[in-house]
Amino acid sequence: MSLDKRLKEVIKEVPDFPKPGISFKDLTPLLLEPALRQEVVEALAERAQAWQPEVVAAVDARGFLLALPLADALGLPFVPIRKAGKLPRPTLEQQYELEYGAARLALHREDIRPGQRILLHDDLLATGGTAAAAAELVRQTGAKPIGMLFLMELDFLSGRKRMGDTPVESLLHYQA
Repeated sequence: MSLDKRLKEVIKEVPDFPKPGISFKDLTPLLLEPALRQEVVEALAERAQAWQPEVVAAVDARGFLLALPLADALGLPFVPIRKAGKLPRPTLEQQYELEYGAARLALHREDIRPGQRILLHDDLLATGGTAAAAAELVRQTGAKPIGMLFLMELDFLSGRKRMGDTPVESLLHYQA
């Protein structure tokens, strides 16, 4: 059975969470399957190698779950992109829009150097607001987002259109 079919069997859809009309994709059952989780990390690493990244950066919090083992598999540093106010040293911040309001992402200023090739990872690409904000935050450092890797993508929300010229890869696609 293909990886995407096995993932769709393991990842649970939770209707009306966190609010009515949303079908939440719960990846926590994947965390209970070490062999499948390792296969996912290997599949992500295979896609990432073509971009020749120097750093893996991921978005708080579900993005961290696979990004740290991905960075390990690639032998690269890992940089967390957190919600504003969660990092203790000097940060750069980027605001982005949510359905009801706005939020801010942050990273430590000195963790990414100008000119570095940054691979961005998150668990899910939906409307693209968070991913676009993370890419803009990387650009503020003078580094270059060279690719974005996602475990899942909700194709019907067209989030990849917000990524501009930055290549996007997703292991699993949901049409509706």
